[in-house]
Amino acid sequence: RTVLCMGRRQEPVEDVPCGNTVALVGLDQVIAKTATLTGENDEGVHVLRQMKFSVSPVVRVAVECKVASDLPKLVDGLKRLSKSDPMVQCTIEETGEHIIAGAGELHLEICLKDLQEEYMGGAEIKVGNPVVSFRETVTEKSCRVVMSKSPNKHNRLYLEARPLEEGLPEAIDDGRVGPRDDPKARSKILSEEFGWDKETAKKIRCFGPDTTGPNMVVDACKGVQYLSEIKDSVVAAFQWASKEGVICDENMRGVSFELNDVVLHTDAIHRGGGQIIPTARRAMYAGVLTAVPRLMEPVYLVEIQAPEQALGGIYSVLNQKRGMVIEEMQRVGTPIYNVKAYLPVVESFGFTAVLRAATSGQAFPQS
Repeated sequence: RTVLCMGRRQEPVEDVPCGNTVALVGLDQVIAKTATLTGENDEGVHVLRQMKFSVSPVVRVAVECKVASDLPKLVDGLKRLSKSDPMVQCTIEETGEHIIAGAGELHLEICLKDLQEEYMGGAEIKVGNPVVSFRETVTEKSCRVVMSKSPNKHNRLYLEARPLEEGLPEAIDDGRVGPRDDPKARSKILSEEFGWDKETAKKIRCFGPDTTGPNMVVDACKGVQYLSEIKDSVVAAFQWASKEGVICDENMRGVSFELNDVVLHTDAIHRGGGQIIPTARRAMYAGVLTAVPRLMEPVYLVEIQAPEQALGGIYSVLNQKRGMVIEEMQRVGTPIYNVKAYLPVVESFGFTAVLRAATSGQAFPQS
């Protein structure tokens, strides 16, 4: 069924010419988040690329029902919320907790209101304290090649970890460099823009986490027997390790693992996934620990408008919240100043209220 949204009303229509925005009824059961609809006999059509956002869902809260019998409503409501908002992420942790991730405090507040009132029919929910997602990275190349033995002691993996070049993780996030690219085109970009050796660039085996993340495995082995047989196991271990890092189980970012050498048992039964996956994961963790690991925290770019007499209060609050001012400029012909600053997301909760109190309501922040 095709309908046109006319304000608060919906008008059914038989057909719609090109260039109009319409609503299609009855597709919500088969579309997870985004999709491209085509005619049954259309050939040569392409899937539209997903939207890219300037912000990421870095703030998470756990939600649960106050009444256990409302659990089916919560599960269904989370599915509908995930479909209605292209940015929000709804997941279930290993502990069974239902997690909603959004761009910030206000975004989550709106999502929770919609979940409770629109998608759960007013059923009461309990919301946990907001938690900020961090990322794990390395700052130097591993100080030595690390080695890990398999549980049966018949296989060994040797690898190193190193940080990706500046700008490369962003290029992967933006889709300029990715697993679906032609290897020749990808190696050309890596060699020209990021200084990679062309032969090394052709040996990228996978990206992660979730096959598209800003980490990678590079196969630097030469003349190793049976290497192709353990490729899937190494990839699985990498996806696991990059999803749950060694420092605090957060996603990795900007890490390249170079597999230097592999010693494998000649008998296939002794080099199965049960032997290789935990071995490769342990080696990757060791590689990170020998490469000066660091935690990365998300930051907001905050823009604050205020008169000159309120600047002292703004700087005081930013110092309390670990903020860093990057620009202060007066608007021409007005007494208003524009202050731009970086503010850690973990310190942003309640920032607006504190800022208004410190400046007597004269400052207006945007992030």
